[in-house]
Amino acid sequence: MATDSDDDRQGPDRPEHHCGVAGLLTKEESNIPELLFYPLYAQQHRGQESAGVTYVERSPHGIESMITKKGLGLVSQVLTPFLSENHPGKIGIGHNRYSTHGGNLAQNAQPFHILCNKGEMALGHNGNISNIEFIRRTLTDEGAIFSSTSDTEVILHLISRSHKHKLLEALTDTLIQLQGAFSMVLIHQGLLYAIRDPKGFRPLYVGWNDKLTVVVSETCGLDILGITEYREVEPGEILAIRQGGLGPAGWTSHRFSPLSSQKLSHCIFEFIYFARPDSEIFGRSVYKMRQAIGRQLASDDFVEADMVMPVPDSGNAAALGYAQARGIPFEMGLTRNHFAGRSFTLPSQAQREFAVKMKLNPIPSVVRGKSLVLVDDSLVRGTTSKRIVKLLRDAGAREIHLRLSSPEIQYPCFYGIDIPTRGELISNRLAPDALAAELGADSVKFLSEEGLRACTENQPDDYCYACFNGKYPEPLDAAQKKQTELK
Repeated sequence: MATDSDDDRQGPDRPEHHCGVAGLLTKEESNIPELLFYPLYAQQHRGQESAGVTYVERSPHGIESMITKKGLGLVSQVLTPFLSENHPGKIGIGHNRYSTHGGNLAQNAQPFHILCNKGEMALGHNGNISNIEFIRRTLTDEGAIFSSTSDTEVILHLISRSHKHKLLEALTDTLIQLQGAFSMVLIHQGLLYAIRDPKGFRPLYVGWNDKLTVVVSETCGLDILGITEYREVEPGEILAIRQGGLGPAGWTSHRFSPLSSQKLSHCIFEFIYFARPDSEIFGRSVYKMRQAIGRQLASDDFVEADMVMPVPDSGNAAALGYAQARGIPFEMGLTRNHFAGRSFTLPSQAQREFAVKMKLNPIPSVVRGKSLVLVDDSLVRGTTSKRIVKLLRDAGAREIHLRLSSPEIQYPCFYGIDIPTRGELISNRLAPDALAAELGADSVKFLSEEGLRACTENQPDDYCYACFNGKYPEPLDAAQKKQTELK
């Protein structure tokens, strides 16, 4: 059995995400990187390791140049200088990233900006291409040279190597070779392209008003710009958005995969944990979905408790739904320090305990002597949950009943979530009763997969549950199959 320190060295104790994208095209000349800053900042939760923008700027002499600025760090750290500078233009894309494929290296920051036989272009990508290693090996054997370990660079190689001369045809030629998750924004010769994989793993939206058209991963990126008209980029669709025409009249839709030929596989974890609660994804409110999950979690749970409280912030809406369904008071017994930043690995047990306290701290007057239902989104390795339970015990909680608003995570993900190999997942070695003893809780209960499917508004088969049941929507290669083995 792995120790806490082993778990911390192996990686984070949360299912980490990948990235968010943004793209925009304006009717009148504007400061494009400043406009991109706002939807990227709104989507900061989707990736905190690097950020970047690519935009086309017009010089005082009327010459247009494609410029890329990117680096490691938060959106505010990398892109704040653009708020006090003026870079006039009409088109650009942006990206913030959490590393799944490739690691947190400067050369993997996006967008990727290249000049090739199809012209100058830039690409930002959200998701993981599940057959990327096979494609990379094939290209390497043919003499391709890579400057990064990112999926995105491989996609650009395919576009460049396509024998189709027109970009739209080369895009189609490329996309039909890809498996897995990709929601992308691309700029080329004054056009903004929005692209989504045929299974619709990751969300992608396009919104518009009388001044600009914007593409984002989540609708919270539209809200910050005051955009209220929007629609999803459909699975298997390429939207080509041209300058001078805003809204649907300004774009053309192309399909590289007919809707009728693909079974949808929206990532259910977008609802459980990743997306912002004020966003709409997959055509539904994230907040309302999380409330529904909380009510479903409560439907067959009869534990006696004085209060229901969340692990903020991802447990908030589910805990509220649970409390409403059970008629138990809802309390915020944990406070979160929003300036603590991302989780990080520290060398000693004492320092790791302090890292949790830096992010979360109990309110003793709320929890002392009380029996608590503690609602969190998921359990990966269990190290963070164990420390939170200890914090609440030290604050005087009498009983702690941990409730998870997802089923047990038992399999890795190959579509853009950094979920470990099976052997690292605590639910593969401990049943709920043993989990409770390990974590120091009085009981542990998970939402069932059946219960989760019941929350999808009669569309249970449109979602991917592979991290819970190992039923993957795409074929696995030998290396991936090995990752799914329980050792």
